[in-house]
Amino acid sequence: MKESRSVRAHCGGLYACTSRSLLESDADFKLEAYFEPIKIEFNALGRVVEISKKDKKNQTNIESAFLKDDTAIYNVQFITERNIKIKIEVDINPPMGFTTEHKFLLLPLSFMARCYTLPDLYAGKMHALLFRSWKNRVKGRDWYDFEWHVRNNTALNFEHLRQRTSQFGSLGQEELTRENFKRLLKDKISVTNMEMVKADVRPFIKNPGEMDIWSKEYFTHLADLIQFGKSGE
Repeated sequence: MKESRSVRAHCGGLYACTSRSLLESDADFKLEAYFEPIKIEFNALGRVVEISKKDKKNQTNIESAFLKDDTAIYNVQFITERNIKIKIEVDINPPMGFTTEHKFLLLPLSFMARCYTLPDLYAGKMHALLFRSWKNRVKGRDWYDFEWHVRNNTALNFEHLRQRTSQFGSLGQEELTRENFKRLLKDKISVTNMEMVKADVRPFIKNPGEMDIWSKEYFTHLADLIQFGKSGE
């Protein structure tokens, strides 16, 4: 069987991630081949799980607005305690232009994980912030992570952002440039309800007072502080 490599998204910001991406396109990839090893690992920790593939034909408009047709979705469900589900998304045709690194983790057992680098995660986050189609809803973590990357001097991998935007068709036939990216971002900021952004984030942070400064003016200032890397100059 052809070995399919994958990379896990790690988050520098607010939320844990369950998304995975192959390192290269593989239309024949099936996570089902890994079901038994996953079950064995959970069993070693005293957990019994069931794993099933989700039928995307029944997904909501919110999901379909940001999931590609070639994103496979799986559910991991614990059956030894109250109902807990973990959704795993695997991009089997990922946009290119990213790099990876290995992270060593100690819990629950010692293991190595291959992850996107922070500049690539930053690119994915900015694509989500700009083009997530949630109508009147907002996803506060997009804005939290945007601020986090700026405050931590992460250089945005602009080439990966450009390829991601192109593959998703986010701008139609228009090509993403540094100039129209800044314009699109500031336009997004100008029409976003920051009170809704803060309300969405507030339950997940220890000190909600750190968001007192959040405003359209504040995020416009952050936009001017973005550092570009890889074709961003």
